[in-house]
Amino acid sequence: MSNNLVETLFGAGLLPKTDFPPGSRYQGSAVRTRPGPDGAPVAYLTLRFCPDPARFATLSVHRVVAGERLDQTSARLIGDPQQFWALCDANGAVWPQELEAEDCRVRLTLPIDVPPPKEDNL
Repeated sequence: MSNNLVETLFGAGLLPKTDFPPGSRYQGSAVRTRPGPDGAPVAYLTLRFCPDPARFATLSVHRVVAGERLDQTSARLIGDPQQFWALCDANGAVWPQELEAEDCRVRLTLPIDVPPPKEDNL
């Protein structure tokens, strides 16, 4: 048995296998095909819509400094520069550059639809 929980879940059929790694914003996206100009199938991803930011519970707010890039912010706040897209989703930003403006307030949130902790549990 694998030590990797995600691989174990894949192996048990509890997570659908895709070509995208766990943590990818495209994990779970459907891959479809259509005929290309020569009739050969061409694969494409179905459209991904950004979720409603109200579905994310705020943990803290980060204030962007001049010259800060979103991958740097993501590395510092989440621990992974490739998770910048999670900050975009939680903050309603379609374009990452929207969260790079000086003095921009970037919400650090819980994952989508996870309720905030109760005050008496803090």
